[in-house]
Amino acid sequence: MIKPSIPKGTRDFGPVIVRKRNYIFQTIREVFELYGFQPLETPAMENLSTLTGKYGEEGDKLMFKVLNNGEIFADAEKATNNKELVSALSEKALRYDLTIPFARFVVMNQNDLAMPFKRYQMQPVWRADRPQKGRYREFYQCDADVVGSNSLLNEVELLLIYDTVFSRLGLQGVELRVNNRKILYGLAEVIGKTSLLTDITISIDKLDKIGAEGVRKELAERGLTTEDINTIEQFLAIDGTSEEKLEKLRTLLKDSPTAQKGIDELSFVLNSGYTTYNSIPVVDVTLARGLNYYTGMIVEVKAPATVKMGSIGGGGRYDDLTGLFGLPGISGVGISFGVDRIYDVLEELKLFPETAQQSTRVLFLNLGEANARAAFGHVQALRNKGIAAEIYHESSKMDKQMKYADKRGIPFVAIIGESELQENLVSIKNLQTGQQEKVAAAAVADFAF
Repeated sequence: MIKPSIPKGTRDFGPVIVRKRNYIFQTIREVFELYGFQPLETPAMENLSTLTGKYGEEGDKLMFKVLNNGEIFADAEKATNNKELVSALSEKALRYDLTIPFARFVVMNQNDLAMPFKRYQMQPVWRADRPQKGRYREFYQCDADVVGSNSLLNEVELLLIYDTVFSRLGLQGVELRVNNRKILYGLAEVIGKTSLLTDITISIDKLDKIGAEGVRKELAERGLTTEDINTIEQFLAIDGTSEEKLEKLRTLLKDSPTAQKGIDELSFVLNSGYTTYNSIPVVDVTLARGLNYYTGMIVEVKAPATVKMGSIGGGGRYDDLTGLFGLPGISGVGISFGVDRIYDVLEELKLFPETAQQSTRVLFLNLGEANARAAFGHVQALRNKGIAAEIYHESSKMDKQMKYADKRGIPFVAIIGESELQENLVSIKNLQTGQQEKVAAAAVADFAF
């Protein structure tokens, strides 16, 4: 006998959890729609060539490859080099994120899209990561992206989307951390190591995990000199308010026009005069987001400090992502919500409203043929009014039916016994308070369930 199990890093979701997750999805979806974004879905699998090389060296290692069909091992034996071997074994992979598939979609459908194109996408992605709290191998992302516009108002609105969603979820203490890849490029420019930009950003991105000494060691291993590392450490040590940090960056990176432009862009986003934020974005010079395609503002959302959790969202500007697929010059910017981590945070902080955990509001007990027929009429009348109602499908002991309602978390039960049937009444019991009252049959549809 095979013991039932699921792969590490994946999960089953029972009804209560699915309802809570749907509450998060619906909240995010409503805000996306409110800001004019259109829905999009792409396949779970993409061609391996579409994904490879877009996420850096570590990203390539974490992709789930899909084996080809047919006589793959016979084809593999004919391979004369590694490239042919990989092609013989796998030409597809599960999507690693939603941004690269989105870019591929834009290029394939460029003649049919009204630019700028604003889309949102809510689908699972897969990464061969080491499973741990808040980190899964299969998880949902909820992305919103704008392509075909260079305006920094897009950055402002995307930060407002974060602000609005977390306010609606009742999640206080969220930190919106922002930086700009132009500033990071300027840092590499100042030390004369622009060819090592990716190495520098990957190392800086690990600061929270490996500490300053770990970053210093890794930078040295990547070929940077002691002088270079000292400059980077000065950069990482910049503190103060966001405005103070920007001024210190202007001074430290005064010889880099690219960095100055990045500082100007951040300054606009933070102080555009168009809006105010509930959760004010904060400049974080250590924020690097080691994905290769970011070129402008980058953002990461940190969970409240009371919860031990990594980022629950992130994104940024990419000036030429579609150029990877032969359509250069189209700028884009986007953000992503980490729904699985947001769920864990809301659960830990007990922020899910009761309405997000229930569906059926009232269960009509089944006490015999005639009673069930009367009950079913009420069930349908309530459903027609948009109130979720059920009838217990078998006639059985009342105690068994009551226990079923309690286990399901149904707040009300309706009882039509022989006396209620004769008097044209319905007894309604609130299982949360224990209070029971009789209601005229004609008034059941208007009862406050």
